[in-house]
This record gives sequence, structure tokens and C-alpha cells, in this order.
Amino acid sequence: MDKLTQFRKDKDVLFNNDPQSPLTREQKQNFKGLNYFSPNSNLIFHRLKIEPAAAEQIVQVNTSAGDTQPFKKLGKIHFEVGDTPCELTVYDSTDAAGIFLPFKDRTNGGDTYHDGRYVEVEVENGTIKELDFNYAYNPYCAYNGNFRCPITPEENNLTVEIQAGEKRFR
Repeated sequence: MDKLTQFRKDKDVLFNNDPQSPLTREQKQNFKGLNYFSPNSNLIFHRLKIEPAAAEQIVQVNTSAGDTQPFKKLGKIHFEVGDTPCELTVYDSTDAAGIFLPFKDRTNGGDTYHDGRYVEVEVENGTIKELDFNYAYNPYCAYNGNFRCPITPEENNLTVEIQAGEKRFR
């Protein structure tokens, strides 16, 4: 079994069994696993240099609870999906929680959660080692309204479809 398939299988087990799962007891009764796009090797990018923000900037990001959460803008990354140039702003938490890379794309509201998805990345010396959209995931508020989640800022709305990663929870 490859790494992505194992990751997805492990996540399904966690969502079904872990007390920290975002799923309610009722949701777990019928849970058969999360929905995913098929793996897409065209949506994996390596060694993306972060173009640093001009000055240190703390921005307030709206949340699903109706308030805001502060994040520090690290800068922008650039890549292409097909022949379409894309850019995303990379954020850092102000509470030591780590790098935050939210995005929206043309699948939102249909195949994927309307407020966007997140993807985990590692930054080393101002470079994202790997951006693999196959690991894109829904915030916990996509499953349960009792969670407070940052909503993807407008500047991270992509004009392309990212047909990779987790689909909308049904």
C-alpha cells in the first residue's frame, strides 16, 4: 500500500474511533470513510521558494465562529496548474501552531467544502519542501459546526480546479 492510501485509511480509522474526531456520535454510526479525489501526480510541487512579504504583517483571518484569528503573512509561493499561473499566500500562526496554508479553488461548493481546504507543508530555509494537494483536507468545521476554523482569505482563491485531496463530507 502506498503512503497516500495508508494515510487515508489511517484518517478514516481516526475519524471513526478517536475521541478527538470531529464527527458526532450520529455521524459515526453511518461513517464508511471520507471521500477523496483520485491521486493526482500533477498536483505535487517541490521546492517552492517563498517570496517574503515586504514587511512583517499580522492579518486577521475570519473564522467559522464569526470572529477573527491573527496570522503572520510569510509571503507568496508561485506554481502552475496546467498552464495557469497560481499563487498562494503562506501564513504562520501567532501561537506557535505552525505554518498555515489554506486555499479555495473552483471545486468549492460542489465537490469540496465551500469555505476552502487546508494543506500541510514544511518550510525549510524559506522554501516549501513539498506541496502535495493530494493531502488537502477539510477543516473540522466542515464536519461539525461546534468547531472554530479559519476561513480561507480571498487572496488564496485559485482560479483553477484542484481535483486532489479530500472532497466534501456528505
